[in-house]
Amino acid sequence: MALSAGTSTDPVPGTDPVAGTDAVPGTDPDPQAPAAPAVGVSGRERFKHYIQKVGSGEHTSRGLSRDEAHDALALMLRDEATPAQIGAFLIAHRIRRPEPQELAGMLDLYRELGPSLSSTEPAVCFGMPFDGRTRTAPLYPLTALTLAAAGLPVVLQGGARMPVKYGVTAMELFASLGLNLQGLSLAALQQGLDSQRLALVHLPDHFPLADRLTPIRDELGKRPPVASLELLWTAHRSHHLLVSGFVHPPTETRAWKALELAGESAVITVKGLEGSTDLPISRACITARVHRGVGERVILHPRDHGCYGADALWIDLDSWREQALAALGGQGPLAIPLAWNAGTYLWFAGIGKSLEEGLAKAQELVQTGAVLGQLRELIAWRTLAG
Repeated sequence: MALSAGTSTDPVPGTDPVAGTDAVPGTDPDPQAPAAPAVGVSGRERFKHYIQKVGSGEHTSRGLSRDEAHDALALMLRDEATPAQIGAFLIAHRIRRPEPQELAGMLDLYRELGPSLSSTEPAVCFGMPFDGRTRTAPLYPLTALTLAAAGLPVVLQGGARMPVKYGVTAMELFASLGLNLQGLSLAALQQGLDSQRLALVHLPDHFPLADRLTPIRDELGKRPPVASLELLWTAHRSHHLLVSGFVHPPTETRAWKALELAGESAVITVKGLEGSTDLPISRACITARVHRGVGERVILHPRDHGCYGADALWIDLDSWREQALAALGGQGPLAIPLAWNAGTYLWFAGIGKSLEEGLAKAQELVQTGAVLGQLRELIAWRTLAG
C-alpha cells in the first residue's frame, strides 16, 4: 500500500518493531493459582476452574491459555456450563479484560464451529460491533456495494438486534434497500459471494450456536469478551484483508496480537464511528496496517481530500434509505462519506496506488451507475435464490 498526501505513518507505541510482540500478562507460573481440574471431570467442573482463574481478584486472577479459552467458550455454547456460571465468567472476564491468547483460543472455536466461505479472488472482510448503530448513519452497506462493484468480494457478519445497544443491523439496512438477505442457506450464501461478490453471515441463519449467548448478554447489560471476538472473526477462509473496528487503544493492541496468533496476515484496524469500520469525515481517521502483530499507524485526513464535514446522524430506517439511495446516485448527505469510505478501502485493498486513485475510482463507480447496478443485480439474484 503506497502512502499519499494526507496520510502519515509511525510505529505505534507499545509494540516491539523487531519482535512484534509484548509479554502477555498473567502467564507466569503462580503457586497460588487454582489447580487444574483432573482429567475426565465434567464440563461444569472444568468451567468452575476457569471462573476461579479469571475471577480471583486483582492480584491473584490469571489469564487462560489459548486451549483453555477455546474450551471455556465451547462449554458456554454447548450448554455444558450453567447460566449462573456463564454470567459469572463473562462479567469476571470483562473486568479483567481478555488477553490476546484468550481471544485467539475463542477465535479458534468460531473457526471450527462456524460457517466457512471462500472466494477465488482476495476478499475484504469487515469486523464491527454486532449490537449495531444508534447515533451515526451507517456507511458500510454502501461501501460494501461499491467494493463489490469494483470486483472485490466482500464478507460481513452480524445478527438480529442485540444487546447492549440494540442498534440497527446490517440485515435491516440491506432490506431497506430492497435486498433481503435473511433466510439464505450457507450454500446460497456462498453462491452469492461467487456470483455477486457479497455475503452477509447472519448468526441466526448461519451460526445459531453462537447466537445462543444473546439472551445472557441481554441479562448482563454489558458487552462480554465475546463482543471483542466478533470484531476479529470472519467466516471467510481464503485470502482476504480483514478490517477490524475498535474504540479504545488497548482493544486495538490486543487485537493485533490475537490476530497474529490466529494467523491473520493482512489486517487493518480502524477507530471508526461507534466502534465500526466506518471512517468519519469530521476528524482525522486513526487506522493502522498490521503485519506480524506490529501496527504501522496510518492517519487519514479527509480535509486534505475535500471530504471534510459533519458525520451524518442516524434518524430512522426510512430516512436512512432515502439518504442511501441518493448517495448511490452521488447526491445527499451520505455522498461524500461514501466516497471517502469506499475510496479509502479500495486503496487499502490495492485498487489504486494512492489514496487519490482510490477516491477517484469510488467516485467513478458511483457516477457511472455501477454501484446502483450492483445493488439491482443483487436484488435480482436474491429473487431467483428463493
